[in-house]
Amino acid sequence: MLADISGVDAIFIVTGYTDMRKSIDGLYAIIQDKFPETESSNALYLFCGRRCDRIKALLKEPDGMVMIYKKLTAVQGRYRWPRDKSEVRNLSWREFDWLMSGIDIEQPKAIKTS
Repeated sequence: MLADISGVDAIFIVTGYTDMRKSIDGLYAIIQDKFPETESSNALYLFCGRRCDRIKALLKEPDGMVMIYKKLTAVQGRYRWPRDKSEVRNLSWREFDWLMSGIDIEQPKAIKTS
């Protein structure tokens, strides 16, 4: 199904600043450069620019790519985006939900689930 993120195998966050003018091809080139060994047929890759008020996501499906775009409309709404480029991580669904809600994904007091 087109853009059904419930079936993804992995959610990757691309840390640092991303030029939000990039299209699907430009973002896919970043994925190929930063994640050559983790390229899955059902993965979601998240990108954020300097202003931290919008996210682009690339959903890699077995037969192609889908770009998803989300912009926070709340006044002064900003995503809490990790900027350390050496930190590449696979997000859990809980962390993904926090991130998309504008909450920091580093929750030291959150209950860990296996």
